[in-house]
Amino acid sequence: MGYADLEKNERGYLVNTEDWSEDIAREIAVSEDIVELTQKHMDLINFLRGEFFDNNGNQPNERKMVKAMGAEWGEKVSTKDLYTLFPMQPSKQAALIAGLPETKRKGGY
Repeated sequence: MGYADLEKNERGYLVNTEDWSEDIAREIAVSEDIVELTQKHMDLINFLRGEFFDNNGNQPNERKMVKAMGAEWGEKVSTKDLYTLFPMQPSKQAALIAGLPETKRKGGY
């Protein structure tokens, strides 16, 4: 079963988080014009999934993502770096690809 077969809301977010897999993430990414999920993409996706499932549904903003990925990658990370990975707003596009519910937050700080 692929992404096209799964139940989604009107903006493409999975209705059931249990439907997600890395293969589904790759399909969603292609539909979002991200042709390949690199290790850095997956690091951010896994961070968001960990925060959501292990921290009471938390969906971090971009500022927290920058801090977490800087620690993960051992380098200075900027918001621009996240937008290079997820050009249509990291807090929303990465969450979509991560199979998480749509956040109502505007993103940023």
